[in-house]
Amino acid sequence: MSTSFFYRASLLLATATLSASAQTYTADQDHQSMMNQLGIKTLRPGPSGDEKAPNHANYDEQLANPYPNLPDILTLKNGQKVTTADAWWKQRRPEIVEDMEREVYGRLPANIPNVNWIVSVSEREFVGFTPVIAKKLIGHVDNSSYPSIEVNISMVVVTPANAKKPVPLLMMFGHAALPAPAQPPQEDLDRLNAAIKALLLKEDPSLKAIFDRYPAYSLNASEPPPPFGARPPGSDPPTTQQLIADGWGYALIDPASIQADNGAGLVKGIIGLVNKGEPRKPDQWGALRAWSWGAARALDYLETDAAVDAKHVGIEGVSRYGKAALVTLAFEPRFAMGLIGSSGEGGAKLHRRNFGEAVESLTGGEYYWMAGNFLKYGASDAVFGRKNANDLPVDSHELIALCAPRLTFISYGIPEKGDAKWLDQKGSYMATVAAGSVFKLLGAKDLGVSNDYQTEEMPPVNSGLLNGELAWRQHDGGHTDAPNVKYFIAWADKFIGHSKTD
Repeated sequence: MSTSFFYRASLLLATATLSASAQTYTADQDHQSMMNQLGIKTLRPGPSGDEKAPNHANYDEQLANPYPNLPDILTLKNGQKVTTADAWWKQRRPEIVEDMEREVYGRLPANIPNVNWIVSVSEREFVGFTPVIAKKLIGHVDNSSYPSIEVNISMVVVTPANAKKPVPLLMMFGHAALPAPAQPPQEDLDRLNAAIKALLLKEDPSLKAIFDRYPAYSLNASEPPPPFGARPPGSDPPTTQQLIADGWGYALIDPASIQADNGAGLVKGIIGLVNKGEPRKPDQWGALRAWSWGAARALDYLETDAAVDAKHVGIEGVSRYGKAALVTLAFEPRFAMGLIGSSGEGGAKLHRRNFGEAVESLTGGEYYWMAGNFLKYGASDAVFGRKNANDLPVDSHELIALCAPRLTFISYGIPEKGDAKWLDQKGSYMATVAAGSVFKLLGAKDLGVSNDYQTEEMPPVNSGLLNGELAWRQHDGGHTDAPNVKYFIAWADKFIGHSKTD
């Protein structure tokens, strides 16, 4: 019998095994299932982040560009040059989107259920010394087609209480917590404490001896809001305070409530719900695309919130959430702007660069961020031969270009403070430079340098290129975009015509 027969038989067996116990998959089982589907026998190991390890990542610029020529961003697959905005929107952009979805981030399924947003808390709070309206929301995803998986998206929305008109808003990936939840007065806390003690004593009368020994002990779990303490000298206020002080609102959306950040979670969360607990197919969405889908559903809600200027909502994230923010801005045109922090491989970093994190880092590691098809580009032995980063039909300069002509701010820190060389700041700058030609084609300004990514040098640290709709700034801090927030706000205000006195 042929090898292909045994391959098909093993694939059917693997799929059947997965189907029988989808809810208990490990990441290794899921990863192997995808390799089986793709016919991959062996993946190349990714480089080590330990510079003393034998397989350490490359940090030598002389070896960093084994594939120096990127896919031409303004050339159609038939070889014709793109010279007009119309050709970009109708021909070239759809080509890039198709390749990005199929090979890199995955396609959104056609049958994703609706999300019903419920405001569970709405109260007056403070951010710094500014009064705000803070809302806690749950986005319940309709799971009537597969009730065994529930997805409830967690989000907080905070807007200035005294704004005279709808405000721009920055949505941020992260833990969705209210800024300063209102606390009951002491007399109400005393009543709660007494009621809790009574319930516990009813359940276990022996606890009376403990309560008698510690009569002043309070059982209620409420904590006072954090004090308005002094900041370290020279530091900026927290991002949320800066936004509110400038007359913006903000939203916090919890990615973990949309899709787990691990391979075992692919049969759960929104991906698992749509697939009814079954494993993914090679071209289906990964976690980055799922998180970006959740952000788009959050924007659906914001479009109904009278306090929010929904035409001027941005998306923000750092590290893996920087990748998610860039993917969100690229694929969801309703987002007006993005602050993309330290996004690295799978984000703004060029796949074709051999510097720090590599394609193989994701194909063998955080593969679940990406489409299954992405594994092909780390394959050393497969039914299709072997592939590497240079075989990808697209690269990150084209992901950034999908954001054009909207406001796109690429942010990094410095390795000395913890924004590791692993992230390849220079490779991300090269991608940003190359993307600029599309911004200019669409009538926007880019970084203000040439689009020759092979020769342009990175600007000095703390010297941003902030005069166009495409912006770059490397701050002198660590793995965060916080030092760039004040620059982002001023830059965005200029382009959207907003001032804090509005």
